[in-house]
Formats: sequence, C-alpha cells, structure tokens
Amino acid sequence: MNVTALNNYLNCPLEFYFKNLIRIPSPKNEAIEFGSSVHYAVEQLFRKMQINDEKFPSREEFIRDFEWYMNRHRESFTREQFDRRMEYGHEVLSNYYDKYINSWNKVVAIERNIRNIVVNDVPLRGKLDKLEFDGRSVNVVDYKTGDPDKAKFKLQPPSDKDPVGGDYWRQAVFYKILVDNYEKKGWRVVSTEFDFIEPDKKKTYRKEKVFITHHDIDTVVEQINAVWGKIQDHDFYTGCGKEDCHWCNFVKNNNLTVALHEIEEEEP
Repeated sequence: MNVTALNNYLNCPLEFYFKNLIRIPSPKNEAIEFGSSVHYAVEQLFRKMQINDEKFPSREEFIRDFEWYMNRHRESFTREQFDRRMEYGHEVLSNYYDKYINSWNKVVAIERNIRNIVVNDVPLRGKLDKLEFDGRSVNVVDYKTGDPDKAKFKLQPPSDKDPVGGDYWRQAVFYKILVDNYEKKGWRVVSTEFDFIEPDKKKTYRKEKVFITHHDIDTVVEQINAVWGKIQDHDFYTGCGKEDCHWCNFVKNNNLTVALHEIEEEEP
C-alpha cells in the first residue's frame, strides 16, 4: 500500500477500485503535465548539484530542463495552453530559484524509493521527492503545484468536520511511518514539508511544514490497518455516496449499480 491508494480508498472505495485495481487510464491534461515539467526541473536541479561538488546549476539551466520536459510532452497541450504554460513556468521557476538558491539544504536524497516496509503485517511503500538531512534527522519535502490557498484544508488533521483528516496531513504522517521503519538506515523524520512551487495570490512562495505527533501516527496506522483489512475483504464496491463524487456518478450514469438486496439474494 502507498499513500495514494490509502487516500483514494478513504475518499471513496469506488475511486480506489477504479484507479488502483482496475487502473482505468486517464487522459493527460495541461495541469498534470505542467506539474510534471516543474517537478522534473527541480529534481534535475538537485541531481546536478550532487554531481557538481554541491554547486547548483544556473537559473538558465534550470529553466532549460523545464523547457525540455515541456517540449517532450507537447502533445498534452493545445498551442495556446503550451505557450501560456511555458511563459508562466519561466516566471514561476525564475522567481522560485531566486527565492531559495542561497538557502537550500545540500545534504539531500532525491526521489527515494522505499519498499518492503511492514507495519502491523501491512506492506508499505512510497517514493519521496526529497529528504533533507541533519545527521540522521530528516525533513521530508514534497513538491506541490497549484494554488497554495486551496491546499489549506488538505493539511488539517482529523476533526468533527473531517473525521479522517486531509490528504496532505495523512501523506506527511505516512511518510514518517515509512521512513522511521526503514531500519537499515536508522533515519528519523522530524517534519514533513510541502514546498509549493507556484506562489499564492500575493505572489508569495510558501512552504507548509507538518510536525507529527504520536497521536497522528497512531491515527494513520489505524487507518492503514482498517483500509488494508477492507481491501483484503474486497470491500470496495460501495461508493462514498457524495453527490459530487465522480466515481459514484460514473457508476450510476453507466448503469453499473447493483442494489444491496440483489447482492444478498445471490449469496449462498
């Protein structure tokens, strides 16, 4: 299980079914491809720093890596979308580079795959954008594109309004569980940071750091155990029932629904 599967199931079991089991292909769109282009450029920035005596490439080279990825995936954009996103990317990444170039931690691991972690008999895995080190203490960094203001509710822990908590909060806790149980390294996560590469409406670049408590860990471990058990029981055919749920509506609109009494009648 990875955190995307966990989030999908908690959001709607049908979403998990179609995305993670059936794996319905989804068309690429400009927002996703733009985000991938930005992510690629930032990844290359740190990889090149690591092989160049801890010296970051120039801003121009950083932008060229973004341009390369955009051009490589040009079919995902209309001509107008491509031109608009290219111009916007130049502006956003140039300012992002200038904002942080003199403050980035250079002791990092990039795109770290962690697999075969078992917690309460549940196998976990994940791919982390960046780990910043202070000795064996780790700040996990996850890059985000999009409007930082719209992510506010995703960073919130469980509450009466949202009993399972936000997706980003859960992602932060999941990464700590993953890294802290990566025994051969002996690392300990002290925080998870969401680095928003696009500025907010005030043109301010923001990083949101989540400090994780023992209660947070217990809560997410309980969520992992509960969801894993339901998946093993094939309990993913009933949707969340929300009116605006794409997957519940997909099932309804395509006449894929089966009444509960029909299922009960079929059971021996």
